[in-house]
Amino acid sequence: MEKLRLLRLDALAVAWAEQQKNPEMQKLAFDERLGMLIDAQWLSRENKRLARALKEAKLKLGNACVEDIDYPPRRELDKAVVRQLGSCRWVEEHQNVVVTGSTGTGKTYLACALAQQACRKGYRAIYRRATRLTDELTLARADGTYVQLLGRFARADVLVIDDWGLAPVKDQERRDLLEVMEDRYGTRSTIMTSQLPTTKWHDYLGDPTMADAICDRLLHNAHRIALKGPSRRKEDSATDK
Repeated sequence: MEKLRLLRLDALAVAWAEQQKNPEMQKLAFDERLGMLIDAQWLSRENKRLARALKEAKLKLGNACVEDIDYPPRRELDKAVVRQLGSCRWVEEHQNVVVTGSTGTGKTYLACALAQQACRKGYRAIYRRATRLTDELTLARADGTYVQLLGRFARADVLVIDDWGLAPVKDQERRDLLEVMEDRYGTRSTIMTSQLPTTKWHDYLGDPTMADAICDRLLHNAHRIALKGPSRRKEDSATDK
């Protein structure tokens, strides 16, 4: 037991102790018991890894998961599309996901659920609201850590930028977004949520050259999901009453 703990196999040690207390375990073959011990240790490490990944991701909705997504007809959310995204093949192939829709339609939940699924599959994710991302980059430029911060965002397998396009965009913000997208294009995946339909992104960005560059990097290989229906927050509030 001491050597198992020195080897940091604590979960295996606990499982072995539990086996010793259970007479029924003695009836199992050696390979079966060994397999159960290894499974216990593996599961423990996976749970710890996932906990670390979710802590680093800082998802706004940490409990969001693809299994709990609902599909009322008026939402027009295709279950087959979500199931496909749940495989995380899009992360492996460095594709993006763009979720648009009116306020309260569940954009943030869907984005967090996909990011959480990526963490479960062994990928690293980072969540930022668009305004927070802008503030961080502005502060980093002022204190000399801009390059390091860009590097951190570039290393994340999945970067969630939530609620993009709520406020008028400034020139430096356009440049910052292009830097982030340039670092990630073809090598990492981004989830972008916005109330603006993608057809209006170019006009929103203003500068035609910058808009072309940003939209090309975001939308070229993106899975696009347009959520419909009334605000789910209002529906939940009405239900509570």
